[in-house]
Amino acid sequence: MNDVFKEIYEMESVSGVSKHDQLVNGILNAIQNKSLGQGDLLPSVNNLINEFGFARETIAKAYKDLVKRGIVESKNRVGFYVSNCDVKQHLKVALVLFAFDAFQETFYKVFRSKVGKGVHIDVFFHHNNIDVLESTIQNIRGRYGLYVVAPIPHKRTAGILETLPMDKFLMIDRYEKISGDFSFIAQEFERSSYRVFEELCDTIRQYDGMVYYHRPAADTPIEILHAFKAFVKKYKIKHDIRAEYVAGTLEKGKVHFTINNTELWSMLKDCKVKKLKPGKDVGILSHNDEVVKELIFDGITTYSADFKAMAEKAAEFVLTRKKIQEIIPTVLIRRKSL
Repeated sequence: MNDVFKEIYEMESVSGVSKHDQLVNGILNAIQNKSLGQGDLLPSVNNLINEFGFARETIAKAYKDLVKRGIVESKNRVGFYVSNCDVKQHLKVALVLFAFDAFQETFYKVFRSKVGKGVHIDVFFHHNNIDVLESTIQNIRGRYGLYVVAPIPHKRTAGILETLPMDKFLMIDRYEKISGDFSFIAQEFERSSYRVFEELCDTIRQYDGMVYYHRPAADTPIEILHAFKAFVKKYKIKHDIRAEYVAGTLEKGKVHFTINNTELWSMLKDCKVKKLKPGKDVGILSHNDEVVKELIFDGITTYSADFKAMAEKAAEFVLTRKKIQEIIPTVLIRRKSL
């Protein structure tokens, strides 16, 4: 402990340094000089008050700053201890995503740009596999200053995520209920999907029916299926629900709706092979907008949350640690495919 005090005292010789910075940088120097190692207990608030005469608020703020950087952790009834010796990095963020799909790539690029170079981001993918999510959280817990996680709709998800410190946790992409007061920036699926179907109702009625491709074993939100069933029942729309799109089965005169990009590309390929014009011979609706959907086949009608806005708000949370609980609006983007 004396070596730690020595490093803090030495900061007094630095011109213009505040008491807060003296304490923070003294501890960082002690870690860098190996006077403190991972798992070592830091001086208590009372010890620092007695040794340096710092105000309790100054010490609390300094320790909070070190916790925010991911260098220090706190334990109830134990105190503060060193959790990460990488003092060169101000803040380490664990970003846990489904996969690197186009819209999640958009999220990452904007998020990476907005948080700046002073923040280190490690990206992990769970591919909608609950076992992978659990092992990922177990491996990263306690090693990062912040955890930004896209959850899986699963009965085990709450128990897995609740092991993370809620003051350093941000849920993104979709909302899953877990205990505790936590921040989230998510999209909503059921009400927004139903509203979009209603907006498109007159156009859908111009076709012979609507086919929805819902992949029950994949990451397709069940809420969209609920919305689709409610819509076709209320408006008496001829419909079919299929587990997947099979190449070559595109039906003329029907609206085809998928949230899976691989299926979408297969449909468009069949349009070309069968010489069917989207928006005239067949209707095509897609979920999650991206640039390519604006350009191909004179534009694909989509409805989507604004992942750029989601990323910007997530970056703001990382930089300010200000609590946020927000649902990103879903917008229908009408193009020529429907």
